[in-house]
Amino acid sequence: MKNSMNKQTPKSIQQLLQERGITPTQQRLEIANFLFSKQQHVSADQILSTIKLEGSPVSKATVYNTLGLFAYKGLLREVIIDPNKVFYDTNTEHHHHFYNTSDSSLIDIDSNDIAISNIPTLPDGTDVESVDVIIKVSNK
Repeated sequence: MKNSMNKQTPKSIQQLLQERGITPTQQRLEIANFLFSKQQHVSADQILSTIKLEGSPVSKATVYNTLGLFAYKGLLREVIIDPNKVFYDTNTEHHHHFYNTSDSSLIDIDSNDIAISNIPTLPDGTDVESVDVIIKVSNK
C-alpha cells in the first residue's frame, strides 16, 4: 500500500494544507510535520505528548480539532477501535487492520487480502460507502 502524503518536506506539507483549503498555522504545521514524517497509526494523546516534548505549547483541543480537520479534508483516516480508542492513520488508501489488544498496536491489512461477501440488504435510499474490517488479536 502506498500513500503519497507520507514523507513530505515541511514546504510540501505547507503546500498540501493550502491545497486542501487548510490555513497552515504554526501548530497545524507542527502536527502535520509529525504525522506525515512516516506512515503511522497514532492517537491524539501520542501526538500531543510528542509535540509537547519537542517544546511546542499546543493544547489538547488544538490537537483534536486539527486531527478532525485533517480527517475531514482527507489527509487522515480515523480508525475507531471503540468509543475510547481512536487512531489516526496516515495511509488514506482503502485497507483494513489488525488491532493487537495486548499492546494497543494497529497493523495494516491490504484490502485485497480480505474478501467481503453477503452484505445484508441495505436500508432504503442508501449505498455502501465503504467496509472497514478490524480484526482484534492478542499476544500468545
